[in-house]
Amino acid sequence: QVQLVESGGGLVQAGGSLRLSCAASGRTFSNYAMGWFRQAPGKERAFVAAVSRSGLTSIYGDSVKARFTISRENAKNTLYLQMDSLQPEDKAVYYCAASPSLSTRVQGYEYWGQGTQVTVSS
Repeated sequence: QVQLVESGGGLVQAGGSLRLSCAASGRTFSNYAMGWFRQAPGKERAFVAAVSRSGLTSIYGDSVKARFTISRENAKNTLYLQMDSLQPEDKAVYYCAASPSLSTRVQGYEYWGQGTQVTVSS
């Protein structure tokens, strides 16, 4: 089992920044690729970004490329998502998740956090 706890969400004005964190415990963090997903009200959960086990490879959803940066510190069992130039359409609950391999698919992830709310005012 891997337990994941997100933090860092909140309210920010359009154009602002937030940094999300995801603290992992349980099984060895570095054995898992990690991802961020988000879910807006009435919409399906959508891929945001993912990073390989080593942290050397990352992939992004088209809507967040060049604005969001995913990273991880395996020594601290922590995943991050730096979000810049936030827009109202980025408002959602953000979830971190753990997968045996790098994936953009919700179904590819075995463990999920409870989520953290991000709200962007215009």
